[in-house]
Amino acid sequence: MAQNLYGPGVRMGNWNEDIYLEEELMKDFLEKRAKGQLLIQRNRRLKENLLRPMQLSVSEDGYVRCGDKVMLVNPAHAEVEAHLFLGGDLSLCATPDEIKAHLSGELEVPCGLSAAQTRIPVGRNTFTILRADGNATGQVLRYGQDFCLATTGGFEDKMLYLSSDHRTLQKSSKRSLLQEAYLTDEVSYLSCWQAAFLDPQLRLEYEGAPVPESEALMHNANSTVSSSLKANAKILIYHCGTNRGLAVPRHVFLSTYFGKEAEVAVHTHLDSHRVEKPSNHWMLVTGNPRKGSSAMLDLPKPPAEDPPALEQATDPGAQ
Repeated sequence: MAQNLYGPGVRMGNWNEDIYLEEELMKDFLEKRAKGQLLIQRNRRLKENLLRPMQLSVSEDGYVRCGDKVMLVNPAHAEVEAHLFLGGDLSLCATPDEIKAHLSGELEVPCGLSAAQTRIPVGRNTFTILRADGNATGQVLRYGQDFCLATTGGFEDKMLYLSSDHRTLQKSSKRSLLQEAYLTDEVSYLSCWQAAFLDPQLRLEYEGAPVPESEALMHNANSTVSSSLKANAKILIYHCGTNRGLAVPRHVFLSTYFGKEAEVAVHTHLDSHRVEKPSNHWMLVTGNPRKGSSAMLDLPKPPAEDPPALEQATDPGAQ
């Protein structure tokens, strides 16, 4: 088959038009590069913002307040309903659509969510707790109180709110087909959430009580709180409009812009005793006041005390 092996330098055919076309393409390329509109520049800027290191709020008394920056972590647990699942602590993350991420350097709304195996606070997994009415920043967050969860995604001029709505045939989660959780830039009743106590038998008694931070606070050397605070560290987060819990089905995987992650949905998973399963458990992780780690999850656990060794040390007749 015959092929055209001639270029514009041979001066045959439409050589003049080819030269002008190459000049226009080069001019368009240089103009986009100067404005930062190249595809590789937009992708690099988006990834830098989403993975920008963030500073979590530090709690002095172990309670979370409105206005604090926290991570929402689903504690590690074994998934008994599936052989393949994502293990470890999973943090709630903003996950933009891969195609939209290639075409735009900003977070497009509605933005998706996922749960990733990361314990480092970055732009995509750092959320700010806000009052539903937008007032009283600094007050302690309490069980049964309406609040919003917002994230900037590492951007300074954008605030996206965790929202959800009833499942329909046209709108549901991608893989599990449950009620969808997403991020939007509008504040409404769809973005209101409530924290519930973990034990259903004590849930009414703890209505109005302060919400504690993660149970890693118990590993603080200066901690003087009782053991009940450690039990209260895991909470449930319910959507006010649909009365369904925020959940992470660890056996449902998503291929995201950052790799393999777990899907996030709004669904209450109950066991045979009508108790919420670990996929509905969450921890509000705050910053670590110590140096060397950025979150309370990074605090080392205290060494286990050996009872026989303690008895031998306190026994006057011990050798």
